[in-house]
Amino acid sequence: MGPLENLRVVELAAGAPTAYAAGLLADLGADVVRIDRPGGRHQAADPLGRGRRSVAADLKDENDLNTVRSLTDRADVFLEGLRPGMCERLGLGPDALTKSNPRLVYARLSGWGRTGPWAARPGHDISFLAMAGLLDGDRPAGGAPMPPAPPAPPSTYLSTFAGGGMLQVLGILAALHERDRSGRGQVVDAAMVDGAAMLDVMIRQWRGLPGMSTVTDAPFYTTYACQDGLHVAVGAIEPRFYATLLECLALDPAALPDRADEANWPALRELLAAAFAEHPRHHWTKVFDEHEACVVPVLDQAEAAAHPALRERDTFVEVAGAHQPAPAPRFSRTPAAVPAPAPAPGAHSAAEILDAWA
Repeated sequence: MGPLENLRVVELAAGAPTAYAAGLLADLGADVVRIDRPGGRHQAADPLGRGRRSVAADLKDENDLNTVRSLTDRADVFLEGLRPGMCERLGLGPDALTKSNPRLVYARLSGWGRTGPWAARPGHDISFLAMAGLLDGDRPAGGAPMPPAPPAPPSTYLSTFAGGGMLQVLGILAALHERDRSGRGQVVDAAMVDGAAMLDVMIRQWRGLPGMSTVTDAPFYTTYACQDGLHVAVGAIEPRFYATLLECLALDPAALPDRADEANWPALRELLAAAFAEHPRHHWTKVFDEHEACVVPVLDQAEAAAHPALRERDTFVEVAGAHQPAPAPRFSRTPAAVPAPAPAPGAHSAAEILDAWA
């Protein structure tokens, strides 16, 4: 099931970004085999482990390494996200694997890339975001301290998953497309710092526009607490949405400071916050369900899965008793199946996979 059916992928278990990339490929129909450490942890509802098979291998054992090499000889894609140089020391580097399988797409993911002075440097999401210029972009004008923030999506998603795993998948699909012409695989070198920088393109443009330099901290693009302590998210950037926002909040535009002047934003934020605090979230949810102002409730995971709009679209599916995001995007002719639960490490044998891949 899915558009990537019959694509053979070997995933060397590593960190979350590569696991996410492998999961995306599995969601779209690829046959993903993860190489796990023997006796590793298992959680059937793990969304980063769903939809693939698992072979246990001790990478310090030459026999197990040979088993991994046998699998990569018959694979289309090999994914790894270890520290630079580790796969080479194991004899699983691109030169070794592509020598016996020239069609192999060897996809690597790291924090700083495989080349350059920081290639071996450790880092975390906040490191890549800071170095790519994204954290500075969240700061109000003039370098003022960030105000206390209500709940908001973690910006670390940008470098780990969007700028990491998704970038790795994009590279894999591009390399597979090129392989159709050349008949040869190649190395895909994805770095989270590169992906984070790529995701910042629109914010960089906004910084050069009057009244938009810090739109991600604007009072018309933020979250507000309601009377019951729950929150709503406001994205009323366009004038017509902003006008509807004020109308629904019973605020007179003529009595409010000009939103185009960033110096007025603290005062405007206080006025909007006071208005939202007058009623509980369910009141504002009903009001803005009936008016288009880009105002929606901030939902927790259970509320999101139960929301009528997302439930009708099947945005979430149940896997091993837990709600998880459904495979995406959707395809008209080759729909993806509901993912299988994450397998226990070593739940499958290399022999059965090699037979199937013969």
